[in-house]
Amino acid sequence: MAGYFAQTIIIGNVGRDPEIKNLANGSTVCNFTVAVSRNWTDKQSNERREETTWFRVECWSNLAEIANQYIRKGKQVMVVGQVKARAYLDNSQQPQASLELRADNFQLLGRKEEGDGSSNDSGGREYNNAPRGGSENFEDIPF
Repeated sequence: MAGYFAQTIIIGNVGRDPEIKNLANGSTVCNFTVAVSRNWTDKQSNERREETTWFRVECWSNLAEIANQYIRKGKQVMVVGQVKARAYLDNSQQPQASLELRADNFQLLGRKEEGDGSSNDSGGREYNNAPRGGSENFEDIPF
C-alpha cells in the first residue's frame, strides 16, 4: 500500500482551561484535556454504569491561538486529529498510560450559557489548521 491514514474524533467536556506556550523555535502549542464518557446499563445488575477516558489534546500554530481564546473548562467540544498512546512512569514509579490527540481541527458544541462571561463564545463554529486566506477561505460564500 502507498500509505496509511488514521483519524480520531472525540466529543467530550474540557477538563481544564488551556495552557499555551511559545517555544524557542517560534512554534506555539496549546494543551488541554477532554473527558469522553460512555454510559450503559449493566445487564446482570441493571445498574447504570459510566466509563470516562481522558485525552490530552495539543493544538499547534494558529489553531493553538484559537483554542486558547475559545476553549474553557466544562465546555463541550469535538476534536479531530491523530491519537497516540504514551506509556510513562508516574512520580511513584508506577507505570501509567495516556492518550494524546494532536488536533487537526475542533468545533465548540452546545450553547452559550447566560452569564458565563464569554461574550465572544462561538458555539458550533469549526476551527482547523488550514491557512488563512487563499482558496481555503469559504467564509464569504453566502450559502
